[in-house]
Amino acid sequence: MGLVGKDGVWEHYGGHLRFSDSEGNIVADNLSEDDYRDFIGESVEKWSYLKFPYYKPLGYPDGIYRVGPLARLNVCSYFGTPNADRELREFRERANGVATSSFLYHYARLIEILGCLEHIALLMDDPDIVSPRVRAQAGINQLDAIGVSEAPRGTLFHHYQVDENGSIQKVNLIIATGNNNLAMNKTIAQIAKHYVRGNEIVEGMLNRVEAGIRCYDPCLSCSTHAAGQMPLHIQLIGNDGMVVDEVYRN
Repeated sequence: MGLVGKDGVWEHYGGHLRFSDSEGNIVADNLSEDDYRDFIGESVEKWSYLKFPYYKPLGYPDGIYRVGPLARLNVCSYFGTPNADRELREFRERANGVATSSFLYHYARLIEILGCLEHIALLMDDPDIVSPRVRAQAGINQLDAIGVSEAPRGTLFHHYQVDENGSIQKVNLIIATGNNNLAMNKTIAQIAKHYVRGNEIVEGMLNRVEAGIRCYDPCLSCSTHAAGQMPLHIQLIGNDGMVVDEVYRN
């Protein structure tokens, strides 16, 4: 899921929401953030404090989706700048159409950096950049409002309800890390299938789990530590609920 502009151009602050599948097919398009509750559900699990958003038409947990650099490159039609468009074409050729591996998030970030630099150059030539009208004064003009944007980590939904004095009455936020929550958990489950042998966690799982989580750049403490130094504690729980093996790094 991600924002796209007119004709599907890469977007961060305007445009509309689009969902596409792993084959590159557009599942839903021209979606407005005002209707986010119609197509995004929010589930909860007892073992996590983070919500589990999902694409409603597919239900929970089948409605798993991803946001962020890789998602934006997969849902957009083009960048709109020459160098980034060239890299996007090569990226898709190397991925045979749609890049599905989460480890390709890092490559997607590099292409986005290039696209951002090219767009900055375009903005510097825009006469509005020196306009004296740079500040807006606003009062309470809506009691219920919803906004969406693409942060570096992915799509953000902010939904605020206020009273006539501007005091917040209710807030709902769906942040990038939340949008990626199901995908992050699936990534860890896939890693576990390779590094759990019977009742034993084999060597290398800590590093691989760290690499998997870092793909998504989650807004948690685990995104702020030097590589190889992320505090991790992994437990293997048996059918009886007892810990049969564990590994950790402080």
